Amino acid sequence: MDWSDRLAKRVKIVPPSGIRRFFDIAATMDDVITLGIGEPDFVSPQPVIDAAIESMRAGKTGYTSNAGLLGLREAISDEISRLYNVTYNPANEIIVTVGVSEALQLAMLATLEPGDEVLIPEPCFVSYGPAAQFAGADVVYVPTYFENDFQVTAEDIEQRITPRTKMLFLAYPSNPTGAVLRRETLEEIAEIVVKHDLIVLSDEIYDRLIYGSAYESGHTCLPSIPALRERTILLGGLSKDYAMTGWRVGYACTPDPAIYDAMYKLHQYIIMSAPTAAQHGAIAAIRECQEDVERMRQAYDERRRLIVDGLRAAGCPTFEPEGAFYCFPNISRTGMTSEQFAQLLLEEEKIAVVPGDAFGPSGACFVRCAYANSLDNIRVAVSRISKFVRRHTREGAPA
Repeated sequence: MDWSDRLAKRVKIVPPSGIRRFFDIAATMDDVITLGIGEPDFVSPQPVIDAAIESMRAGKTGYTSNAGLLGLREAISDEISRLYNVTYNPANEIIVTVGVSEALQLAMLATLEPGDEVLIPEPCFVSYGPAAQFAGADVVYVPTYFENDFQVTAEDIEQRITPRTKMLFLAYPSNPTGAVLRRETLEEIAEIVVKHDLIVLSDEIYDRLIYGSAYESGHTCLPSIPALRERTILLGGLSKDYAMTGWRVGYACTPDPAIYDAMYKLHQYIIMSAPTAAQHGAIAAIRECQEDVERMRQAYDERRRLIVDGLRAAGCPTFEPEGAFYCFPNISRTGMTSEQFAQLLLEEEKIAVVPGDAFGPSGACFVRCAYANSLDNIRVAVSRISKFVRRHTREGAPA
C-alpha cells in the first residue's frame, strides 16, 4: 500500500519545520555551539522541582480536572492581574494546556473555518501559519522589515484585510526578531481590529523577558487595552520565563463563555489534561520563583548586549532586540542565502544558527541567533562568526 496517497492534504501542504534540520545535523557533530534552539539554558528553579516531586510522593499521579488544577488557574489569574491589571475568572475563563502550542491550536480550531483568513506578521515562529492551515484557514502574512525595527503597524494590517479576514495573530515579544510593540502602536491596531470586527489571538509567552526601554515602559498585555479585552484570546505559559520548557505547561485565557466552552471541548477530546506533576510545579513557579525570573532576565540582558555588539563588529547589521532571547543579524554582505550561510557556518565553524527565511520571506538574508547560552560560548561563537564573515564577504560589500 502506498501511504503517501492516503495522507491528509492539510498535512501534505505544510512543510517540515525549518528549525529542526540544522539541529539534527549538529547532533551528529562534536563541539558544536548552538545559537539556534529557543530554549533557556537554565535549570528550572528548585521550588518547581521540589513541588513536582512532592506531589508524586503524595500519590498525586492521576488526572487533574480537564481545565487544570484550580490552584494553578488561580495562580495564573493572580499573576496576570498583578502584572497587567487584567482579570480572568479561574473557574471558567482559563484553560491549562500542554504548552502554548496546544493552546494555539485549540484557539484556531475553535474559531476558524475553511476559507477564513488569518493575518500573521512575519518573520514569525514557524508553527503559527501551519496551525492556521491545520484548522483549514488561509494565512496572509504581513511583512515587517529591519529598516522599521520589525514593527508591524495598523496601516500594514489594514492594507491586507479582506471580507474573508477573521483573525489577527500577534506574538510579541517576537520570536525570531526580539521586536516589542509599544502600547501606542497596539492602540492604533486596536482601532483597526474593532473597525473590521476581528478576533485577536495573542501569544505572549516571552512577556517577562524584556530589556532596555521596553523594560522601562513595561510589556503591554493585549487584553489590557480596553477595546481588545472582549476580542482577544490570550496565550501564555511557563516555558520561557520560568525555564520550564520540558514541563509543557501553557494556558489560554478567554474573553467569553462561548469560546471557553469551545476550546474546553476540544481540549477534553484531544488532551484531557496537562501533566499533573508539571501543574504542581507550575504553581510553585508562579507563587515562589519571581526572583528567579528576574535573575534569568538580567542574565539574558547581559548576553544580549554581548552578542549584538559582537555581531555588529563582525559586519552583520543587527537590530537591537528588546524581548525574548533572539537576535536577527543581516548576513547579506556574504552574498549567501540564509540557508547557505547556516549550512556553511555549521560545517566550517561548528556554530549552529537558524536560516532567517524559515520564519517567513522577510527573514531572507538574516539568521536567528539565540543567546540562551553561556557568556563564554557566546564569545567563542561571535569570534567564529566574525572569522567566517571576513572569509566570505563578497567583493565590493560595504565594510
